Amino acid sequence: MALSLAPMNIFNRQAEEEKGESARLSSFVGAIAIGDLIKSTLGPKGMDKILQSPNATDAIQVTNDGATILKSIGVDNPAAKVLVEISKVQDDEVGDGTTSVTVLACELLKEAETLVSSKLHPQTVIRGWRKSVDEARRVLEENALDHGDDPVKFREDLLNIARTTLSSKLLTQHKDFFANLAVDAVLRLKGSGDLNAIQIIKKLGGSMLDSILDEGFLLDKKIGVNQPKRIENAKILIANTAMDADKIKIFGSRVRVDSTAKIADLELAEKEKMKNKVDKIIKHGANVFINRQLIYNYPEQLFADAGVMAIEHADFEGVERLALVTGGEIVSTFDHPELVKLGTCDLIEEIIIGEDKLLKFSGVALGEACTIILRGATRQILDEAERSLHDALCVLTQTVKETRTVFGGGCSEMLMANAVNALAARTPGKEAVAIESFARALQQVS
Repeated sequence: MALSLAPMNIFNRQAEEEKGESARLSSFVGAIAIGDLIKSTLGPKGMDKILQSPNATDAIQVTNDGATILKSIGVDNPAAKVLVEISKVQDDEVGDGTTSVTVLACELLKEAETLVSSKLHPQTVIRGWRKSVDEARRVLEENALDHGDDPVKFREDLLNIARTTLSSKLLTQHKDFFANLAVDAVLRLKGSGDLNAIQIIKKLGGSMLDSILDEGFLLDKKIGVNQPKRIENAKILIANTAMDADKIKIFGSRVRVDSTAKIADLELAEKEKMKNKVDKIIKHGANVFINRQLIYNYPEQLFADAGVMAIEHADFEGVERLALVTGGEIVSTFDHPELVKLGTCDLIEEIIIGEDKLLKFSGVALGEACTIILRGATRQILDEAERSLHDALCVLTQTVKETRTVFGGGCSEMLMANAVNALAARTPGKEAVAIESFARALQQVS
């Protein structure tokens, strides 16, 4: 039997195949396009971008944050996707510098394109760049300052870092005010680095200078009708359970009864079931009940009669953070009160910010917990202010963990570039060309 030697296509019909120089050039072009897109947002004179989703219902974003921009655009090029991932990792690990790392990677690719076009082997380029990275890290560590043992100087370092971070953001006009606010919030963490203890609430209205840092925890919810408005020595039961009428959750099902009296019996049975559930909750000894889901009128009335403050429909993130700062647990069943850990705080009271009422939890178990209330004229300003402040908080938290600092404003990049150029002068062979290209990329970022 003769074997067919005809070529077999293993790709889909829509698939495209690129090889050699064509594939390399395609990767270079895609990645460089991403770098050029966000390069204009870099630094104190960086420009904002307006991001509009194809979905008309989505809000418009105005930002110069590299990670936010790159997450919002669709990318098909594989090399461009790598740059987007670099930005995401930088955002997750440090919280700032997302634009800088993307622009640096883009400049390195531009240099690599020139070197490869000059018939320099990619492995030679990589060896030179690895030596450059080691030299740049060495000179950074030699010139780093460490004021971790001096609280006064270390606070000044933190303020300078916060100002530098905010200089390229929307908050640059009020960077001294927000730098102090961010440093005070991070120092309250006492080195734990748990940013979940810092809550940011955005409230429309007022100016940005009306923003405040408040000790304790704020929940953007209202107290139920006819319930206590102030609770001292609060014991808090945090739950995620249904407190509404039972629903038949089978699509298309119906309940048939013989008479209207049977309907009354069903309603009575539902009320009795809900009363039993409320009784179980009250037996936990809590004087505050906060539920992730809705609380209907009947159980709300039962809680009011028992003198228990009931708060409904708290968002999931707020409930999780509340459990963290009060030392409680989120529960969904109430048959074993002895196994449930209640949250505690010294005082719960209703406060007014602008035109909105919020609940303030003072004296929580997690003493470092605090809330930043941001004020602003528009929703876009508030969203960008939150992103800017979050970047500053992330950077300050990392600085508290690693107290060594270096100078900014392009100083460190030029310092590394000079050291790498000196290394290139000492290095024989083709690797010196690759090392020089690394120094040029650093100079472009600075």
